[in-house]
Amino acid sequence: MSRIEIEKPGLALRIFRFPLTLMVLGFLLFMAAYFGAAVLGGKAMPWHHTVGQPIAALIAAVAGIGLFKLFRRYVEGEADSEFPLALAGRELGAGLLGGFALFSAMTAVVWALGGISFEGLRGQGALWSMLTMAIVSGTFEEILFRGVLFRQVEAMLGSWAALALTSAFFGVVHIDNPGATWFSSFAIAMEAGILLGAAYMLTRRLWLPIAIHAAWNFTQGWVFSVPVSGGEAPQGLLITTRAGPEWLTGGAFGLEASVVAMVVATAAGLLMAWQAVRSGDVRSAMWNRQS
Repeated sequence: MSRIEIEKPGLALRIFRFPLTLMVLGFLLFMAAYFGAAVLGGKAMPWHHTVGQPIAALIAAVAGIGLFKLFRRYVEGEADSEFPLALAGRELGAGLLGGFALFSAMTAVVWALGGISFEGLRGQGALWSMLTMAIVSGTFEEILFRGVLFRQVEAMLGSWAALALTSAFFGVVHIDNPGATWFSSFAIAMEAGILLGAAYMLTRRLWLPIAIHAAWNFTQGWVFSVPVSGGEAPQGLLITTRAGPEWLTGGAFGLEASVVAMVVATAAGLLMAWQAVRSGDVRSAMWNRQS
C-alpha cells in the first residue's frame, strides 16, 4: 500500500502564517476598519442623529464581518468558524439579553446601596447615537480583541495566557479615556476582559461576545444615561443622577468603574470560563501540544 506524503508549506509561508505575524497583520487591518466604521457613524456625516446613523453602523459591521471572513480564508488559509450564520440569531439574542441583564442587575445593586437615583423619563434622547456606538464598538472591538488577539495569543501561549493578556490589554487601552483611572482600567480588564474572553472561549464564536458587548454599552449609555467608559453622560431614556463614593458610583468614568460592576460582571465571566473548562475546549501552549 502506497503512502501519501503531505507537502509541508515553505518557510516563507510558515513565517507569514505564524500566529505572531497574523496577530500584527490582523490588528492593523481591523484597527483601520474600526476607524472607518467610526467615521461612517460619526458626527461629520449628514445622517448623524437620524435613523440613518445606526443603519450606516450596521452596514459597516456587516462589512467588517465579511472582511474578517476573507482574512481568515485568504490570509490565514483557514475556513472561518467564528461567524457561522446558522447560530447568529440564537447567540446574538442570548448575548443581547445577557448584556442588558448584567448591567441592569449591577445598576439595581448600586441603586439599593444609594449610589444612583432615578429622576424621571426623558424619552428617545440620543437613541440613534447610542445604537451606533453599541454596534460599532461591539463588533469591531470584539473582532480586534477576541477574533484577532485572543485567537493568536491562544495559538501560541494557550487559553489562560490569552485570557489574562487580552483582558489586561483591554483594560490598558481605556486608560486615556475621559475620567479614567488605573482602577477603572483594572475594573475594565476584570469585568469586560474576562467576561468577553470567556464568552469566546465557551462558544469559539464571536456572536455572543459581540452581542454582550453591544448590549452592555447600549444599556448603560441609553437606558441609564451613564457615561460609557468615561466622557459626558449621554441623554438616554431615564434621567439618572449618581452620588456617593467612587467605589460605588464609578466617579467620572461611569458605573463600569464601580466595584459592584466589577464583581457582577467578573463573576459572570468566571462562570462562563468554568463552563468552557467543563466542555474540554481549553487549549495548551504550542510547545505542549502533540504534533
